[in-house]
Amino acid sequence: MSYPLLDTLHAPGDVKRLPESQLPALCEEIRDFLIQSVSSTGGHLSSNLGVVELTVALHRALNLPQDKLLFDVGHQCYTHKLLTGRREGFAELRKKDGISGFPSPKESACDAFVAGHGSSALSTAIGIARAKKIKGEPGRVVVIVGDGAFTGGMVYEGMNNIGSLNNLVVILNDNKMSISKNVGAMARYLTQLRTDPKYFHVKAHMETVLERIPVVGSDVVKLLQAGKKAIRQGIYHSTMFEEMGFQYIGPVDGHDVNALSQMFTNLEEQYSPLFIHAVTQKGKGLKPAEENPGEFHAVSAFDLDHLTDPEISPKDSFSTKFGTRLAELAAVEPRLCAVTAAMKYGTGLQFFKARYPIRFFDVGMAEEHAVTFCGGLASQGLLPVAAIYSTFFQRAYDQIIHDVNLMQLDVLFAVDRAGLVPGDGETHQGIYDTAFFSHVGIPLYAPSNYAELEHWLEVLVTGRRGPRAIRYPRGQESASLAALGCSGNPFDLIRQEDGSRTVLVSYGAEAEETLAACELLAQQGIQADCCKLVQIYPLPQECIELLQRYDTILFAEDAIGTGGIGEQLGFALLQAGWKGTYLSAAVDNRRLLHANVPELRRAQGLDAAALAQRIIKEQK
Repeated sequence: MSYPLLDTLHAPGDVKRLPESQLPALCEEIRDFLIQSVSSTGGHLSSNLGVVELTVALHRALNLPQDKLLFDVGHQCYTHKLLTGRREGFAELRKKDGISGFPSPKESACDAFVAGHGSSALSTAIGIARAKKIKGEPGRVVVIVGDGAFTGGMVYEGMNNIGSLNNLVVILNDNKMSISKNVGAMARYLTQLRTDPKYFHVKAHMETVLERIPVVGSDVVKLLQAGKKAIRQGIYHSTMFEEMGFQYIGPVDGHDVNALSQMFTNLEEQYSPLFIHAVTQKGKGLKPAEENPGEFHAVSAFDLDHLTDPEISPKDSFSTKFGTRLAELAAVEPRLCAVTAAMKYGTGLQFFKARYPIRFFDVGMAEEHAVTFCGGLASQGLLPVAAIYSTFFQRAYDQIIHDVNLMQLDVLFAVDRAGLVPGDGETHQGIYDTAFFSHVGIPLYAPSNYAELEHWLEVLVTGRRGPRAIRYPRGQESASLAALGCSGNPFDLIRQEDGSRTVLVSYGAEAEETLAACELLAQQGIQADCCKLVQIYPLPQECIELLQRYDTILFAEDAIGTGGIGEQLGFALLQAGWKGTYLSAAVDNRRLLHANVPELRRAQGLDAAALAQRIIKEQK
């Protein structure tokens, strides 16, 4: 496709050279480019389509990198990357050695901070703005915060500490609220009036003059402020933000690029922290994404001419298998509830919601609340299942310990996207859950295929009680692991050679690599058995006893090594008096990439070739 305006933008600030009349056309070109590009590479789509005009207008008004622009959540940054000279990199978006799907200071000085998780960017922005004040540096700090992030409590913790930072601008990207014509027209008029620079000078001068009037001056100012507060509350409900110290502006049309550009230019001289309420449409420009932004939040490559309905034609994945099986179990267990944190489609819970809406809860981007909420449900005899991505469970670690585990409440943690995760890179790897669940004594299971997932999910829902967790990877099952089926055992020897004194041990998706490594070793004339765990904490005592008959054990896991399952198995064998050679392969979190899973495994030494080579080297 041809992009005549976008083709002229090669570096930060280039967008300022375009006349205002061409900005709407530029925004359409950017939107078309994003749809075509992300449909080929995969990535975050609907959120980026919603902030095109906002980002263009900000780039017209700001001087990057002196000014700082932050995004919450960081996956809204695609237009920003296009406008800062990284368009060519979109062909390799989220691929190894390509550009990240999130802000990355390693890529550009215009990316102020790494941001992959939600509700945190405002706190970062306040820290940067305060640092500028302390160091006497010029420039403003602008943070775009999605309305979804406002469901996370950290946003309010930050808002409560803005002080008088007159170099801070917070933009609420509100893509759920609609404004009626009457209120919208009045709000637009008031916004136009209140963003005029003359307004600030008159306001400051008037308050100074009134306060100097003897006896009654300060009372008159308070009376006028109270009257304005009542009017604002009646028209656009802004009181909360202003009471926290912001000057509230809005609601404004987040898709009127010319009006936004003029407004941001007018606000260059500010006297207090600004809070701008912009109303946008998530997924704007792609009708299926507009109608169903949740399904187009994060996508793999897709065919624009053959889009499916996620409610009817789900993709085959661990998440959808989990969601459909949980809905089936809810038919026979009326106490079963499903809870997620703004990831209904990502965790496959749309099927549960469709059948049992009263027992389904999407609490928003608030993992801490989700876990404690489950604790409350469980305390009253219900059976809550918290389905959350592994990387986001990290945000609720204190709640897992204090609000569920301390009282041994009946909560099942469904850990989606566990292990190595393609595309999103260092901010989204699911590598810590094995350590933090096991460290507080929570039983943990790791099925390696759909059959095991469905079997053990039923066991954990209908059988075992107290806090427990089941972890499973993103995407589809591998053919080699699917062929194993489900024995129902907590562990299995999935490959056994006569007289073998070497065994490779793993769990979950990584078992694909240990099984393949045994094949490679056989080609070298080395006999090796393969053991696959499903129950990874506590380690089955029978498995520990079985493994003691081997001279060499290699344990591989797609999770953190320090405090992980491999270390725990090694210690258990040592305690049992085993004297053999123990090798461990795990994730080094200092070398995380954004790449596909096979590339990640190779980079971490967790692929079959690397594992086989470890055994060969040991036996030489």
